[in-house]
Amino acid sequence: MNIVFDFGGVLFDWRPHEFMARLLPAHAPDEASAHALVGAVFQGYGGAWSEFDRGTIAPGPLAQRIAERTGLHVDEAALVIASVPHELQPIPATVALLRRLDERGHALYFLSNMPAPYADHLDATHAFLGVFKAGVYSARVKLVKPEPAIYAHAQAAFGIDPANTLFIDDVAHNAAAARAAGWQAVHFESPAQCEAALHQRGLL
Repeated sequence: MNIVFDFGGVLFDWRPHEFMARLLPAHAPDEASAHALVGAVFQGYGGAWSEFDRGTIAPGPLAQRIAERTGLHVDEAALVIASVPHELQPIPATVALLRRLDERGHALYFLSNMPAPYADHLDATHAFLGVFKAGVYSARVKLVKPEPAIYAHAQAAFGIDPANTLFIDDVAHNAAAARAAGWQAVHFESPAQCEAALHQRGLL
């Protein structure tokens, strides 16, 4: 089986509300304000942040746009952008699951919405990514999930049969888009839930 992993929220921990509360406590003194700030800055990973994922806006102009929209100082917006990659720490249970799938002989790939500087950081920092045969970062191909084109690009780049391909993503509409492309998909909720889904498919 070809198994394609998402990164943020699946292989790498991403808790933006806790992150924002630690990074900008004056703007996020409580849970409600932290959630509001996350929504304002990331816009559900649409808007300008989606352009960052797509590789069509650089960190500097992105910080300016975030500052103009949210009332943050541009330096604060730039700090958020620069700090995200260090926040993306591997989830040990998912990494262990990845290694078990590798040991079982499955062909492993990744497909991640990821800005170019974050992709560079992850590639340079985490040796375990070497288990993947290949991968697609959105910013490097100027496409983003859940657009059908990025699944078509990945399928061609990996040389995989969609019917023999399983995609794992923590965002439900990204998993749904993979199914629409003819792939199988698991909506990731936790390492244990994902492991159970893989067992049900006879992959572990």
